[in-house]
Amino acid sequence: MTQLLIHIIVPVVIFGFIALFTLFAVYAERKIAGFVQDRLGPMETGKYGLLQTIADILKLLQKEFITPKAADRLLFAVAPIVIFGAVYVGYAVIPWAPDFLPADTHTGLFFIMAVVSIDAIGILMAGWGSNNKYAILGSIRAIAQMVSYEIPVGLSLIAAVMITQTLNLNEIAMQQGVMANQDIFFLGIWNVKDIGGILAWHIFQAPHLILVYLIFFIASLAECNRAPFDIPEAESELIGGFHTEYGGIRFAFIFLAEYAMMFLVAMLGVVIFLGGWNTPLPNIGIARLADWTTGLGWGIFWTLIKSLTIVGIQIWIRWTLPRFRADQLMNLCWKVMIPLAFVCMAISGLWRILVMV
Repeated sequence: MTQLLIHIIVPVVIFGFIALFTLFAVYAERKIAGFVQDRLGPMETGKYGLLQTIADILKLLQKEFITPKAADRLLFAVAPIVIFGAVYVGYAVIPWAPDFLPADTHTGLFFIMAVVSIDAIGILMAGWGSNNKYAILGSIRAIAQMVSYEIPVGLSLIAAVMITQTLNLNEIAMQQGVMANQDIFFLGIWNVKDIGGILAWHIFQAPHLILVYLIFFIASLAECNRAPFDIPEAESELIGGFHTEYGGIRFAFIFLAEYAMMFLVAMLGVVIFLGGWNTPLPNIGIARLADWTTGLGWGIFWTLIKSLTIVGIQIWIRWTLPRFRADQLMNLCWKVMIPLAFVCMAISGLWRILVMV
């Protein structure tokens, strides 16, 4: 009975977190956009506009379901569920803290790559099922972009896995702190297992992983259809892209999936490259900061702080950089990022053989 309750409560808690995060992120995005563009952003509903996003979601929930007459009714109705479900299931294997992860599996990283890819199928269903030329064009763009950028994402993760020697995300996080069951070397020379902190993160254990993380971060923006890679939803060309015909709660689920995907890729990057739930504070002398700031509560705190910082950078980039053209998007992927990812894989192999033996 206890296990059954856990299996029910944990998914509900994660869904609740995603919903609250989306409310917070939409408000933050509007305010950051206003700051970048020298305006105030939402100010009318609630103090400083704090209730504006809540008002918007209440409005969406009250709208009726409208299905275009010429649409494929089944595909049109199921697509938002597939899009959100693919992202939501990915949270099942993400470790939030040493003792808090929904599913501790030895193939967690592979599982995320597999289930999140289903998102592309949902987008194709939304575009095709809408029977709208703008939606179809948007879905075709999205599929081409997502399939292409899954390659540098996968190669960058392989380069990291060659260093970690495991697909278990909890074990990968554990390798980057004082709780590690193996020695940790800063730049492959100085053993920092007892010190912990930021020097134990993978980007410092193997410095070429900084470039690997940069490749992963850029490719993940394209996977999320975020600016400057938002050509599938280019409002000036395609009205709204693959979700042009959607409204009400169906649109809300598509919107929820986009922000859930942002946080998911931010958490994945944090777990693999930026120490996961480990503290950035080191043990120095009698000040055992790394030992003190570990455990369930602190683990969730550091995971959230790191991930929300990455989400903030994603939002900042959206309102700073102009949108790529389709040819520039593909050139960056196939001519720059994929070759660089292969080079990083080779460096990981050499690093593992020559430095980490």
